Amino acid sequence: MIARMPTQASPHHVKVHARHRSAKDAPLREDEGDYASIEEAREAAAGCRRCPLWRDATQMVFGEGRETAEVVFVGEQPGDQEDIAGKPFVGPAGRVFDAILDEAGIARQKTYVTNAVKHFKFEPRGKRRIHSKPNAGEIKACRWWLDHELSLVGPKLAVALGATAAQSLLGKAVAVTKMRGRTIEREDGLRVFLTVHPSFILRIRDEADKEAERGRFLEDLKAVKALME
Repeated sequence: MIARMPTQASPHHVKVHARHRSAKDAPLREDEGDYASIEEAREAAAGCRRCPLWRDATQMVFGEGRETAEVVFVGEQPGDQEDIAGKPFVGPAGRVFDAILDEAGIARQKTYVTNAVKHFKFEPRGKRRIHSKPNAGEIKACRWWLDHELSLVGPKLAVALGATAAQSLLGKAVAVTKMRGRTIEREDGLRVFLTVHPSFILRIRDEADKEAERGRFLEDLKAVKALME
């Protein structure tokens, strides 16, 4: 059964143009942004000041992939390696994601991959930068960009990788561990499949438990593959 959830207004209703902002430009306003392509939105996003996370992050990490993808995968936020590289899902969790995606028969180059929050939020510990979970305000602020990505790509399915992604896509907190494997249809017709973030697998210390969770995630992605067909 596909449940229905409310969603925010589509960014197609926005009328005022914002073109080629630099990192030194003033903050974007709610009424700005009508982009013709993902690349144009990415260029504008480089100067985003919608929340304070830009101050400490190296750069905005926008989504990437096929602009006509049938499925969009949404994670939480860039990690340390993504922040440096400027690309989503290139760190340890990204490598797990790629491997299981391949096993499920989904070609990453045919998908679009992004994050709910696009600046790295962290706490410094010596020379290390430790991931810090985005709050509701940061998720809401960055949904501006996710909405534009979804509008430009026009996928048949969005996959929420973890609770932060689910909250961004559905507009409310969702117990992903309890609703995992379910598909929820938003009022705009977009189907959202719920599963865990691949970093969850990496945090499991017991090898048997880790392998079992990896198997569950593989089954989730196989279900995504079936929904795409």
